[in-house]
Amino acid sequence: MDVVMLVVVGLLTGVTTVLFGFGGGFVAVPVVVWADAALGDDAMRVATATSTLVMVVNAGFATAVTPRRVLVALSGSRPLLLLLAAGASAGAVAARFAPAGPVRWAFVGYVVLTLADVLLRPGFLRTGGPVRGDAEAPRALPAFLGAPVGAVAAFLGVGGSVMTVPAMRRAGHTMGVATALANPLTLAIALPATVVSLAAATVPSDARAHLVGLVDLRAAAALLLGALPVIAVLRRRPPRIPDRAHAWAYAGLLAVVTAVMLRPV
Repeated sequence: MDVVMLVVVGLLTGVTTVLFGFGGGFVAVPVVVWADAALGDDAMRVATATSTLVMVVNAGFATAVTPRRVLVALSGSRPLLLLLAAGASAGAVAARFAPAGPVRWAFVGYVVLTLADVLLRPGFLRTGGPVRGDAEAPRALPAFLGAPVGAVAAFLGVGGSVMTVPAMRRAGHTMGVATALANPLTLAIALPATVVSLAAATVPSDARAHLVGLVDLRAAAALLLGALPVIAVLRRRPPRIPDRAHAWAYAGLLAVVTAVMLRPV
């Protein structure tokens, strides 16, 4: 495992956490699959579990430093948060027993479908009207979506932001607000999924000294070492990105992740 490379990728997860609402899952999963390739078929399982721990810390920290005037948009969302957590618990349990190959391709399919959705369906890149930046008057996300979103996100080791960011974008938020609100939603998914992953039986491997349950602590620590300082800096001094360019960058990141996951391990 190249720890330096993981730290560098951690820097990128910090950027994606702040700019795109990804707590690290879409970036962390491919790189941990690569770093733990010696685990064979278990590499994907360990990668998704490790990703959830990285997301807990990244999304939790990003939420803590997000202005309250933005977070108030989630007031009244307790049913949604509880269903996200319940779905995530079920998804994490299912991931422990799912064959690695299908999970990998499900991850790729998930990203490809999302990329097609943001590129082809109006409301993300091409808004039907003026984009509203007011975080105090949002259209709330339906609570019933919490369970399926949480289950799919935890099963694949992603934070759910790939679903919630486009939904909030189409509700009229700017990319800046939509991605900021994705972090507390990611936290609701990643926390119970991490508990399940830490309690799981460690995979048989010579690398098991670095594993607690299915979580590769060495990889997680290296990723967080790179991510947390970036989150602190970008939350304090957020870059000014035109809204449309921000949306295109989101789509571009999904395309890059797809290409990485299609490469042989």
